[in-house]
Amino acid sequence: MSSEIPQLHIFFFPFMAHGHMIPIADMAKLFGTRGVKTSLITTPSNAPLFSKTIQRSKDLGIQMDLKIIKFPYVEAGLPEGCENVDAITTGVTTTSKDMAIKFLKATAMLKEPLEQLLRECKPDCLVADVFFPWATDAAAKFGIPRLVFHGINFFSLCTTACMTIYEPHKQVSSDAEPFVVPGLPGDIKLTRKQLPDFMKSNEETDFTKMLKDSKEAELNSYGVVVNSFYELEPAYADYYRNVLGRRAWHIGPLSLCNKNVEDKAFRGKQASIDENECLKWLNSKKPNSVVYICFGSVANFNSDQLMEIAIGLEASEQEFIWVVRKDKKDQEEKEDWLPEGFEKRMEGKGLIIRGWAPQVLILEHEAVGGFVTHCGWNSTLEGVTAGVPMVAWPISAEQFYNEKLVTQVLKIGVSVGVQQWARLVELVGDFVKRDAIEKAVKEVMVGDRAEEMRSRAKELGEMARRAVEKEGSSYSDFNALLEELSLRRN
Repeated sequence: MSSEIPQLHIFFFPFMAHGHMIPIADMAKLFGTRGVKTSLITTPSNAPLFSKTIQRSKDLGIQMDLKIIKFPYVEAGLPEGCENVDAITTGVTTTSKDMAIKFLKATAMLKEPLEQLLRECKPDCLVADVFFPWATDAAAKFGIPRLVFHGINFFSLCTTACMTIYEPHKQVSSDAEPFVVPGLPGDIKLTRKQLPDFMKSNEETDFTKMLKDSKEAELNSYGVVVNSFYELEPAYADYYRNVLGRRAWHIGPLSLCNKNVEDKAFRGKQASIDENECLKWLNSKKPNSVVYICFGSVANFNSDQLMEIAIGLEASEQEFIWVVRKDKKDQEEKEDWLPEGFEKRMEGKGLIIRGWAPQVLILEHEAVGGFVTHCGWNSTLEGVTAGVPMVAWPISAEQFYNEKLVTQVLKIGVSVGVQQWARLVELVGDFVKRDAIEKAVKEVMVGDRAEEMRSRAKELGEMARRAVEKEGSSYSDFNALLEELSLRRN
């Protein structure tokens, strides 16, 4: 941007879940690297999750700060400090669904403190999460444009829109009967089983009402920012803008704004392993020899499913890094989700990370040759950017759509065979047997088909990096957005 343009100030307001906070923090940093003053808005318990990113950005000369607003957990009837989706999905209980509803209600109470902030600071733009439909009105009060961040890709945005317009799932006779999504490029087939509950039900709930409000708020907003790049899904980027007529800018992959080891290691929560120890382990492995297994920050498998993964992994005879959302209290603790003597047998061959992993750092390492993923968009795009083929194991949200993108459109992955969509606040859906896990892991790691997928994935990874460089598609779209916001202010 030329120096004559006065500095823009943009607010970023993510939903309180790691999958939303991480890419929005990256986005704020990206805007900051282009001379924009950025402010992240969050609540007291979530503030520490941003502090390292903000400090490191400031060290790089980026103007970034944190605005903290109180989270109304008491008013919403939530336990103290329950300010993040993580707190609801950790140790899933029968009350989780009830807590999720209360959590949603609590976020709606953030409208007033947000308005107060907007009144005081008068930023030039507000980038607010899709789950805050009221943010469009709040910004409009002060003449501030609101950009929507969904945290998903063009493919899923288009699939959702076509499903809503044409309702093909109402024309089939059973939950397992495949149907083609009408209007959507690419002849994409789904079944009713793979659709979110709220799409199949006619009943209005707090969640469906919020989704309806979000749709309306988006149509009244300034537009949508998408964490993707044009070359990855051109047919869907064009469909979203030209056929559905939405204003949208692709500015991803956002994770690429993190250039060095520390920046990559400090995204999200504190990693449960020292990044240097992790890299040392990977450095001792041959290129493309390690499969990385991680199901994101929300999915919660029961012990039987974890046991099945362990046995399938051992049978696949591949080296691995496996991230599990289980903490070991002490060395003596017997873990009912691992086969007897598993860790001893896997010593040197497999690494289990209990808790949080420096994912981007791991995926980018040349030793990693495959990725078993829940198909959340952040993970999927990080896998694409690293040029790694994937085993798709979707669970919830729009993950079954991402599975179709990976396996059918991009052809850089295989499906583990899951058929049933599950609610995030429940213990996870379809039970996947060891044989299916072993087969899928081998399929992305060894043989001619694995090599084909890997070379396609590597090409996409190179395209991703070019997209964010000068004159690249994401760089240019980002420039166009900055220019538009600057002109609007003048």
